Amino acid sequence: MTTVPEASLNKVLYVEDDPDIRAIAELALQDVGGFNAALCSSGQQALEMAPAFRPDLILLDVMMPDMDGPETLRRLRVLDSTRTTPVIFMTARIQNSEIEEYLALGAIGVIPKPFDPMTLADDIHRIVKENTYGV
Repeated sequence: MTTVPEASLNKVLYVEDDPDIRAIAELALQDVGGFNAALCSSGQQALEMAPAFRPDLILLDVMMPDMDGPETLRRLRVLDSTRTTPVIFMTARIQNSEIEEYLALGAIGVIPKPFDPMTLADDIHRIVKENTYGV
């Protein structure tokens, strides 16, 4: 797993099937957090968008129809452009065993839903900082 230095954390790909949550996250990421965010409504759309967008970080919903977050992560790891891109899951499923599963899949952290739009960027920076070594 490769992490991105916090200072170069700019482009975030956010994958969320719920349009209301996606809209709130867009404001939280771009307007509050200052990120350049690309938003996807499905795992398939993320697979199509990620190679051209080349995100520094991927925020990934766990529970989505058709292709859930863990499967989307597995498929993103096959692509050269996202093979080592850090991933943070965002989910209401935050039992210890579930978090351990997400981390075992290669996620660097988990942000619980519902998230606070005013602190989402801080949560992202904290998780990235905790997972950045030698920077």
